[in-house]
Amino acid sequence: MKVQADVNIGLVGHVDHGKTTLTKALSGVWTDTHSEETKRGISIRLGYADIDLRRCPECDEPQCYTTKEVCEHCGSKTDVIKKVSFVDAPGHETLMATMLSGAAIMDGAVLVIAANEYCPQPQTKEHLMALDVIGVKNIIVVQNKIDIVSKERAIESYKEIKEFVKGTCAEDAPIIPISAQQGANMDILIEALDKKIKTPRRSVRKSPLMYVARSFDINKPGSSPGKIKGGVIGGTLVQGTLHLGDTIEIKPGVDINANNDKSSEWVPLVSEIIGLEAGGEQVEKVSPGGLVGVATKLDPSLTKADSLNGSVVGKEGKLPPVLFNFSMKVNLLERVVGTKEEREVSPIKFKELLMINSGTTTTIGVVTSLKGGLVEVKLKLPICADKGARVALSRRVGARWRLIGFGIIN
Repeated sequence: MKVQADVNIGLVGHVDHGKTTLTKALSGVWTDTHSEETKRGISIRLGYADIDLRRCPECDEPQCYTTKEVCEHCGSKTDVIKKVSFVDAPGHETLMATMLSGAAIMDGAVLVIAANEYCPQPQTKEHLMALDVIGVKNIIVVQNKIDIVSKERAIESYKEIKEFVKGTCAEDAPIIPISAQQGANMDILIEALDKKIKTPRRSVRKSPLMYVARSFDINKPGSSPGKIKGGVIGGTLVQGTLHLGDTIEIKPGVDINANNDKSSEWVPLVSEIIGLEAGGEQVEKVSPGGLVGVATKLDPSLTKADSLNGSVVGKEGKLPPVLFNFSMKVNLLERVVGTKEEREVSPIKFKELLMINSGTTTTIGVVTSLKGGLVEVKLKLPICADKGARVALSRRVGARWRLIGFGIIN
């Protein structure tokens, strides 16, 4: 039985529209586990949950689709049709960088829109634009909270959504009315997840390349030196295969001059893989698709509190170059999304600060040159990327970073 997920599906949308509740309804996992998330009732970090999409061999569509091992309608044993890793992205406007990092590892996305609020809300529009900028094409729109609105409001909300997605990457996406709280229409949603978000073709023969989205110190406070375990990194393989016992390189690595006044000097980290986890089980190898955990021999102080988030992992000498500055061809949006006034996006200026998302990396760049249609930036934190890679660009608008377009590294 295959334990690794086939696809990564993001759940995105405005804050408090029901993304985490929908993840719970489908997977049984409440992804807000951080103490501050529990206290404030919002997602702060990327949440993850693996789930098996199943089908009953006896029932007709769509009621044959379920996540249960035994069919609720006829009692037959169900068959697994697809394994999915859900990436629950935070919807709050201050956490857009986290959402962009999550979008980099999504093969498809579910855009959650609450029927009890006017559509589009600011981050509904911002998240949809982010999916477009990152290049996520397979999208399903979910009209949530239909259990708390009247029939008339549900129809009105549906028309608002249709008008909102017109001309976007979600124009032809199915719009599915659901109640995540009550579990209504989950079978129709699962059918759409199976048919609309196909498993992408990936190369397992290329040299492995993994985007790191989380990193952990799994040791309990007070652990004796002899029982301390190495650091763990989590993310998704874009290509290639990793095996137990492989030696891996992690870039950009660490700044060995971070605690003194000398200029930065980044060195990659090298370690042996001593454990692999996929779908909650220990495995001998992992391939592209789904979210995986990699146990290493690294000092856990290097991996604690997501400190290696944004890194890339692969075989020694095979990873893309570490860039401290680069030039790019820029494509700007017409208007700044995520704000109610939606002012026009002005051209990028010399010495302007930009927030740059490359893969799961978030960094700040200062514009050092504007020549020949190219924008050159010097980075505060380096990135590991090849020529032709796409990066998301945000600028400071008021007190927030707002998405303004994307660049292609030259």
